[in-house]
Amino acid sequence: ATATPTPIPMPTPNTPNGYAVTVPILMYHYLSAPPADADAIRRDLSVSPEQFEAQLAYLRAEGFQTISMAQLSYALAQNTPLPAKPVVITFDDGYRDQYQNAFPLLKKYGYSATFYVFTQVIDENNINFLTWDMVKEMHRAGMEFGSHSYRHSDLTNRDVDFLVYEILGSKEAIEERIGEPVHAFCYPSGRYDELAQKVVASANFWSAVTTEWGGDHTYTDRFEMPRVRIRGNDTVEDFAEKLAIAAE
Repeated sequence: ATATPTPIPMPTPNTPNGYAVTVPILMYHYLSAPPADADAIRRDLSVSPEQFEAQLAYLRAEGFQTISMAQLSYALAQNTPLPAKPVVITFDDGYRDQYQNAFPLLKKYGYSATFYVFTQVIDENNINFLTWDMVKEMHRAGMEFGSHSYRHSDLTNRDVDFLVYEILGSKEAIEERIGEPVHAFCYPSGRYDELAQKVVASANFWSAVTTEWGGDHTYTDRFEMPRVRIRGNDTVEDFAEKLAIAAE
């Protein structure tokens, strides 16, 4: 195991309220064709490798450059420069098809992504999810990892002890494996309340993403950042339209 890294404090804003930045944060889940018996939700959450490659090709053709959530956090706090057409690619849940199908395509196109994993299934060696060796390999290749809690629990209406276990527990588990501080959080199923936000903030996260729609982010709202959901039936034209709206 790698030693737990020294925490890096949140970038200090150089204006009282930080800055506002418009960056589409794309949200993916499964990166494979859905099984034949898949229900409507699974089909909606499943983007095929062919679709994903077409979307990456579109991003490259249009001059988009991927950034990490850490880079976005610095821009919100200190107005640090971003590429002319920045985009964040995020994957929720840490399914194994993200390693098998998304990771090779990201490397092929020279793009990075942020993977939000919940750590219980990795610890249990669940065959449908990433392994810690996969996480380490992806991290070494430039992928960013964030916490999606320990058990993918609903974080609303919980007491502080429960929230600390879920939020800080998963953060420390990932940090121990990759040897680097983890600063990005993603609310399981997009569910959170004020106390959950406070625990995320106190655990030295710099950001937290939701399932709400949008591309506009502020330092003040850094613990409820909207994203752009990419659906299983999205064509490249749909993808382009979503990007254009979110980047306005």
